[in-house]
Amino acid sequence: MLDALLVIIDKEIEMGKKLKALTGNLTENQLALTVKDSAQQIWLAGLGAFAKAQQEGGKVFNSLVKEGETIQARTRQISDEKVAALTSRAAGTWDRLEQVFEDRVARALGRLGVPSKKEIDKLAKRVAELTAVVDGLASAQAAASKPERKPARKRVVKATV
Repeated sequence: MLDALLVIIDKEIEMGKKLKALTGNLTENQLALTVKDSAQQIWLAGLGAFAKAQQEGGKVFNSLVKEGETIQARTRQISDEKVAALTSRAAGTWDRLEQVFEDRVARALGRLGVPSKKEIDKLAKRVAELTAVVDGLASAQAAASKPERKPARKRVVKATV
């Protein structure tokens, strides 16, 4: 343990020698003044940086706000475009799904013998045409079956005296 302390002391002595070699022939008073001046300059540099940051801070803040607004507008535009694209894709998919559903229902109804709207419309048109023909024939037959009335003869009545 004593050996370890001696090693540490030797290292401290060597560091002190190196420090004196770096400072040259300066006395301890001069060294203290140099360190004090250096610390004073560092302190003043820090104060200057702080003052500069206060002066420029408002400008920097405003420029950061503007940049943030620009980025927000750009991201909003991109997200709106993405939403529009997804919406159109979803609408297209929904339309295809609806068409597939309608086709399947139509096939199922066809298998059950239920006529389609197109077939019912065709039948309704045909019934309307046939009704018109029947009405025409009925009115023609009614006209033919009515006896032609001759005007009634006038009776001449003789007066007796």
